[in-house]
Amino acid sequence: MGISAKRAAAVLLPLWLAACGGGAGGGISFTDDQGVAAQPFPTNYRVDLLAFFKTYLNNPVGVRDAMMAEPVQRTVGGRLRYVSCVRYTAKDFDGRYTAPQERAVSYVDKRLDRIVENVTEACAGATYAPFPEMEKMTR
Repeated sequence: MGISAKRAAAVLLPLWLAACGGGAGGGISFTDDQGVAAQPFPTNYRVDLLAFFKTYLNNPVGVRDAMMAEPVQRTVGGRLRYVSCVRYTAKDFDGRYTAPQERAVSYVDKRLDRIVENVTEACAGATYAPFPEMEKMTR
């Protein structure tokens, strides 16, 4: 392969790969989810939340006032998702308790997808119940 053929390949390969992932949305999706159909209920949401928060929190030991709302379907970013809201008070790096936090967690295809820190709309009207498993987390 000559230098000009290598340059052409270097220019054309990304364009070709982009075309493979194209379509109406213009991106690559690993699910069939188009955001408009009802999602399946995330049956393992409690276990998924605990596993996630164990790595998300700087110090998962000694969480206080943990509350969680059962997942409900909401529109998040223009897509229909199951969303669960969580409230808690955690420790910082120095072992001091921080201000209470509230987070929304969205699910795609029964799996935890992402955490939303701005929960005003996603958690409006959420009914919270104690989440003692979060208060018992260890490192």
